Amino acid sequence: MPSWANDPSAADNRWLKAAQDAQVPVLYFLGVAPQRYTLIWPTYVADWSAADLKVRLAFGSPAAANEHWALPDAPERRYGLRLVRQRLHQARFRESILAAYGNRCAVTGLPEPRLLDAAHIIADKDEEFGQPVVPNGLPLSKIHHAAFDANLIGIDSDYRIHVSDALLSMNDGPMFEHGLKAMAGQIIKLPIRSQDYPDRDRLAERFSQFLDT
Repeated sequence: MPSWANDPSAADNRWLKAAQDAQVPVLYFLGVAPQRYTLIWPTYVADWSAADLKVRLAFGSPAAANEHWALPDAPERRYGLRLVRQRLHQARFRESILAAYGNRCAVTGLPEPRLLDAAHIIADKDEEFGQPVVPNGLPLSKIHHAAFDANLIGIDSDYRIHVSDALLSMNDGPMFEHGLKAMAGQIIKLPIRSQDYPDRDRLAERFSQFLDT
């Protein structure tokens, strides 16, 4: 058992106490998948208990139980908490989506996770259909994610890719001719498990937005 687990005077515990006293932000790494973490910054030590060897953390802005610490106002606290929740949601959603598709882009098959985003089919601001679940997401390379969000490409409920007239009308080198334009009419790469397939109703709703653009 490491010394910090039962010794309040261990170096790691002293550093946490010093961070609380000085209101110095610390880096907090939250596990979102095996051997994968997301960074939450800034994180503050709001309370430190020598008896219990526990700390209370505040995300986004300092918040302490000590009287000499002033709590930020309510809007600032809500803003900080919203940012933390958004980052946790994004990290967990991305890991779930990439795992479902074997770390490959649904459009191109690109197998490099560092170049992939988790795109929502229905935006998460939609309380009814925007949940962070695998059937509401697609792993897309960054350029295809941007094109999907801008409704420059669309995916219908039969998993077929459509390219907007705006892109089809462009003649600007091989990226358009052999990349974006060439994918029109193709079927996306589907997840490993059928239960993770994109939800057809969500795709139909999103595709209607593409058609209206």
